[in-house]
Amino acid sequence: MANDTPAIQVEDLVRRFGDVEALSHVNVSIRKGEFFSLLGPSGCGKTTLLRIIGGLDFPDEGVVRIGGTDAREIPAHRRPVNTVFQSYALFPHLTVYDNIAFGLRMKNVPKPQISERVKKVMDLVEIGPLGGRKPSQLSGGQKQRVALARAVVNEPQVLLLDEP
Repeated sequence: MANDTPAIQVEDLVRRFGDVEALSHVNVSIRKGEFFSLLGPSGCGKTTLLRIIGGLDFPDEGVVRIGGTDAREIPAHRRPVNTVFQSYALFPHLTVYDNIAFGLRMKNVPKPQISERVKKVMDLVEIGPLGGRKPSQLSGGQKQRVALARAVVNEPQVLLLDEP
């Protein structure tokens, strides 16, 4: 991606739910390396916009570009985007380690690389000793760190955080 190409570019985005227009001709451009926050009251469309960028929902009108590429052509699982949801969305039957390693396994990353990357990111978010625990054995803050680690370990171009 060229330095002048936005990491995320949203053009004239509209999303309707019946008679309710959740997003009304939204335009935003976010540069690579930029931290960008969406602020507003409940129900104003913040999560809807994040879901559309991540490919979990679709606009009624408008375009989303990720690194200059029209995201309408990229399914959610192929986008260089990871999302951390407010609800954590952890797999309850997997350990902390396996929750974090999940995406790497789906991408067929070799086991030694998975181990190295998971350990590095667990240390980064300060949950190294929790690798063998299940989500039910964690506090809310620890679950949030696991969710963050699971997103970061995949080294996405864009990291979306929904009420972290």
